[in-house]
Amino acid sequence: MKAKPFVKWVGGKTQLIDQLEALLPADFDEWENVTYIEPFVGGGAMLFYMLQTHSNIKSAIINDINSDLTTCYKIVRDSPSELVNSLQEVQREYYALSSEEERKAFFMTMRDEFNTKLLDPIRNTTLFFFLNRTCFNGLYRVNKSGLFNVPFGRYETPMICDPNTIYADSELLQNVEILTGDYQETLSYAKGCTLFYFDPPYRPLNNTSSFNDYTKEAFNDFAQRRLKEFCDKVEAAGHKFMLSNSDCQDMFFDDLYAQYIIERVWASRSVNANASKRGKLTEILVHNYIATKINAA
Repeated sequence: MKAKPFVKWVGGKTQLIDQLEALLPADFDEWENVTYIEPFVGGGAMLFYMLQTHSNIKSAIINDINSDLTTCYKIVRDSPSELVNSLQEVQREYYALSSEEERKAFFMTMRDEFNTKLLDPIRNTTLFFFLNRTCFNGLYRVNKSGLFNVPFGRYETPMICDPNTIYADSELLQNVEILTGDYQETLSYAKGCTLFYFDPPYRPLNNTSSFNDYTKEAFNDFAQRRLKEFCDKVEAAGHKFMLSNSDCQDMFFDDLYAQYIIERVWASRSVNANASKRGKLTEILVHNYIATKINAA
């Protein structure tokens, strides 16, 4: 059983993996004792792929400012059996409900409990999984108070507990260090041959398409510029990085990252209330090395 993301996550990179692999440093597979760092881990699609594909990665560090998410990673890594048992119990309760009204009421009760922020790590992670599987489109969104506010998704029998994925992920995460906080702290973990992959909250394509409410802290243009300055520190320290973001028509990122190499990759976007705006769009991929696997082939 291959490890894969255990939560749905807006902007997940599963669909882009082949394109991202092609844009790794050309000699990446020749690096030794690689340290791999994801300062915005999110759903972890790239993390799970990299750890299963590149055996020269000997150290991995992930970080996210969302403490509910990083608690999930820690519980999956350290307590998979307890989590599976807890999820199976909630799944049985949910499947036993016979009407949509009952399922919605159960969802709201679980959401209210989750938002108390008074739960032990197993229960908190159980409800995180449950809400992720039963809320609208599997979104994770919070209000300015940091409370989860995504509505009910109307699913009758969603897979709330996937033991195979949890156990596979747990095994893969055993040697992964999990941090919670400001991404800038991750630089101190870089050593030897280090690759950073940045997948921050995306800059909105326009004023009506904003969706970066993963945390109560806004990731605005000031935050995007601060991230670029951090990339400069990574560059100055002699490390390599890749960075994903939206391909804004105002050339914001082309100007911001002008000193680096900017590629375009194709992605499918499905999170848009307007169906006509879903479909294939380009995203940017910034990196600080010239030779990539695809142009060295």
